[in-house]
Amino acid sequence: MARAAKDPIQTLVVFGAGGDLSSRLLLPGLGSLLAASRGTRIRLIGVGVTPMTDADWRGAVAKAFSGTASELGTQVAGDAVWVQADVTEAEDLRRILAAARGRTAIYFALPPAVTEASCRRLSTLELPPGLVLALEKPFGTDLASARRLNRLLQTMVPEEQVFRVDHFLGKATVLNLLGLRFANRLFEPLLSAPNVERIDIVVDERLALEGRAAYYDKAGALTDMIQSHLLQVLALTTMEPPSSLSSEDLRGAMAQVLRATRPWRADGTASRRARYTAGTIGSRKLPAYTAEEGVDRDRGTETLAELTVAIDTWRWAGVPVSLRSGKAIGGAVQEIVFTLRAVPHLPIGFDGPSRQAQLRIGMNPGGVSLDLITNGRGDPFDLEWDTLRADFDPGELTAYGEVLAELLEGDPTLSVRGDVAEQCWRIVAPVLAAWRRNAVPLETYPAGSDGPRRWSTPIVAKAELPA
Repeated sequence: MARAAKDPIQTLVVFGAGGDLSSRLLLPGLGSLLAASRGTRIRLIGVGVTPMTDADWRGAVAKAFSGTASELGTQVAGDAVWVQADVTEAEDLRRILAAARGRTAIYFALPPAVTEASCRRLSTLELPPGLVLALEKPFGTDLASARRLNRLLQTMVPEEQVFRVDHFLGKATVLNLLGLRFANRLFEPLLSAPNVERIDIVVDERLALEGRAAYYDKAGALTDMIQSHLLQVLALTTMEPPSSLSSEDLRGAMAQVLRATRPWRADGTASRRARYTAGTIGSRKLPAYTAEEGVDRDRGTETLAELTVAIDTWRWAGVPVSLRSGKAIGGAVQEIVFTLRAVPHLPIGFDGPSRQAQLRIGMNPGGVSLDLITNGRGDPFDLEWDTLRADFDPGELTAYGEVLAELLEGDPTLSVRGDVAEQCWRIVAPVLAAWRRNAVPLETYPAGSDGPRRWSTPIVAKAELPA
């Protein structure tokens, strides 16, 4: 096992550097970090199976940095080197590590199976001191494989040197959520079971498959978004106040609430799944998901998923929390919605509100809005709705810029801890099992719509809620 070290990262090695993730997100994120003068000069090594000269790789890096041009970015791009290699072969891995200087981070921009195979081969080698391993989600393909991967990583480096990347939760998003919840005396006592009837966490995208069939068709919306990103959002939304914002306290509080989380129904049927048919989003005409290139139509992959969970804690007992995410949806949404309980009694004479008040928290970067009931402008006995609104600061870095900043600084706060990754798989396991036995039907919705019509009704009816 490589011993822990706190020295700055001097070399960033990107496995799968010629792929879409690297060119579209990772390298531009690094460029934004360097342009913000929050990074230091590093040696950037790209690794892939495709033959490429150093000059070609430097050109690709410079192109990715072009939107955030800076002197430091130009220096890093000019020093970048390319290594053609198979990252599952021991001799190739030795060549890569020999090309690194100082403390090194390896970023696995690879499919999960290749990442695990590469880690297994790396585990047989003598690793440099302080080596950091950065892995993209999903972390495993189920609970057993997540545990297996975690046990393997434990033999290689200490947990604080493993970065399980969740780019959806950038630092600005995390701090916005925590600041809103724990720095405002109004919200902290409000957000609990006596005042909240239900919580909805929704991330709907206008984007469709976008050429990602090789990965997405084997994952689907539940694994791609809910099992990873949305359960992390749930943890931040419902955890108890941590004593500090240190990685140990924050990630510990997230783990605690996830251990108390379970599917609302033990058999996993408090869930829904669907996939899009042909439709139109804006000016784009989209084919049905099953007609997309690379899709196995018999696999039954969902592009829209929703499940409801319960949190068995004093604060949240009896409150259903629904998690929903889908692709090719007409209206893009990224928000957390607290639906507040109605007041226990309204004085006779008031014309009561037609719905319940909501607290809405937008993400990336979003803002916050709170419904207020006020006396009508024409008739003071007629109650009307007003809304308090505030916007969040978007932060200076892209989501991947924030991830890389934490990685290069050696701060694991934004990294998913190993036990948290396992808890997320445990939570969705009954749902996946219900879907495999077809206990939950696979529905359809036209691309560009808001999903199947009946989904406007919550999964958990009021009859299932505690009295």
